[in-house]
Amino acid sequence: MDSCCAGSPSGLAIGVSASKRLPTAPQVIAAKHEFFSVPAGPFTMGSDDPDSNPGDFEGPLRTVELPDFEIATTPVTNGQFADFVSATGHQTEAELAGWSFVFQLLIDESAHVLGCSDGAPWWLGVQGANWRSPRGTSESFESLLEHPVVHISYADAMAYCEWSETRLPSESEWEKAARGGLVSARYPWGDELVENGEWRCNIFQGSFPENNTADDGFVGTSPVRTFPANSFGGYDFSGNVWEWTSTDFENLAKAEAGSNLKVTRGGSYLCHDSYCNRYRVGARNKTPADSLAGNIGFRVVKGKLA
Repeated sequence: MDSCCAGSPSGLAIGVSASKRLPTAPQVIAAKHEFFSVPAGPFTMGSDDPDSNPGDFEGPLRTVELPDFEIATTPVTNGQFADFVSATGHQTEAELAGWSFVFQLLIDESAHVLGCSDGAPWWLGVQGANWRSPRGTSESFESLLEHPVVHISYADAMAYCEWSETRLPSESEWEKAARGGLVSARYPWGDELVENGEWRCNIFQGSFPENNTADDGFVGTSPVRTFPANSFGGYDFSGNVWEWTSTDFENLAKAEAGSNLKVTRGGSYLCHDSYCNRYRVGARNKTPADSLAGNIGFRVVKGKLA
């Protein structure tokens, strides 16, 4: 897993584990989401970008045919996830573990740091960090209702989908929705990262990992819909938080078969072009399903996978 994500709980230097079974969420009326329609037909998937990591298997460029589908305009927010928890009593894997990874610049003196991530010391295991308390401090989700929910494992996302009568997008659905009808563009809005001096997404500016100049206005997550939508009406497909897809990484890459790796898409507020430019729309990342971190969330799709 790339160093801009935290990795699985076993990657903490002190070796804490979160291997507990989640309760099954009951079926209830779907949560309130806004969706946009993606038309049926072919699109060009993947990337031949020279900046891509060969191990990500972005290429080759290929034509993928999809039926029409509806996908949420934004990642699931803290407010939406709170409705799910209120209705079901669901406990996330981070809550069951008692800790999760928080980026070092988001830590304050009140946080109880347990250790750091192997190979990525800027990721700190913080006691009590979870979706309710993203930084493991007194700040809670109630001040962040319109921010994307984070510290969400793949199982947590699947439980939410079961409750809300939705599902996770496949990787190809996610990319087609993110492209907004553009062909082989680097970003959901075109090929230039900054347009007319304005940032179009929430990523890391400055010198990673010591200094985030926050030229885009944010050090951590930003409220959904902060930056302009793509031409289909979707927000936050680049930056802000990584988004789970239903696709197994090995199914496309033909590598690491039998692992628990899933494809995540979109990059996050920690992506920086000096080491992780996976906020490009064709970029992909392999993520252990039990990963817990302050930059991993998800969005949902209506209906069954065709």
